Amino acid sequence: MADYNNLTLDVADEIAVLTITRPAALNALNSETLDELDDILNAIEKRDDIKVVILTGGPDKKGNAFKSFVAGADISEMVNFTAPEARAFGIRASKPFFKLMEMRQVTIAAVNGFALGGGCEIAMACDIRIASDNAIFGQPETGLGIIPGFGGTQRLARLVGMGRAKEMIFTCDNIDANEAYRIGLVNKVVSTDELMSTAKAMAAKIVSKGSYANAVAKAAINNGYDMDIHNAVEMEANLFGIVNDTHDKKEGMGAFLEKRKGTLTDF
Repeated sequence: MADYNNLTLDVADEIAVLTITRPAALNALNSETLDELDDILNAIEKRDDIKVVILTGGPDKKGNAFKSFVAGADISEMVNFTAPEARAFGIRASKPFFKLMEMRQVTIAAVNGFALGGGCEIAMACDIRIASDNAIFGQPETGLGIIPGFGGTQRLARLVGMGRAKEMIFTCDNIDANEAYRIGLVNKVVSTDELMSTAKAMAAKIVSKGSYANAVAKAAINNGYDMDIHNAVEMEANLFGIVNDTHDKKEGMGAFLEKRKGTLTDF
């Protein structure tokens, strides 16, 4: 795997911890970081030894590990964008963001500190979000004369409802972790020193389940979300048939009936 200027990857026990590390910019997303994310996620998806990806933000220049998840897109790069350049930047971000959403591995955002603009948007692209109690979420773009360009107008409304999404985007008001939990933006809030251990514990639980089944369930949820219910349930039935013809199904059900712990291996 290539060396990256703005990312680190640690893999253990089928769990990958992918850390965004731009300490001078509070992990803001520039073109280089987006391209590195796209490259590394493509490589991760091909690895059978990785079942869950935890995405988090690295420490700042002073070593404060909980200052920022991702402070946003890099405004210093964006300030002189023309309309075509801005559009291209949004499309550039959509590639790794859709990869987080659609890759066969389960993706967990472990959100520490600031998750603003592109930081909120990349967290929303993950399957699950766990926030430290100092996390701050927001979409400040209209205050800068622009709109969210990394999927924020679409994913936020799908997660928290249209009314709350409009309020956050129109007012640019930030919300804390507890409010993010209340409105359904995050799945869980924990103390800062428990963030990574909680994310890893959840990842380990997911790893212990059928990896192929989880990948198929993820695809079913994603693809069925915008279908009408009849077509969605038919799609689910088709996928339900497919997973019934796997080793994991035979092992999982056999272990249940025999009252033993199953060993699920398929991906």
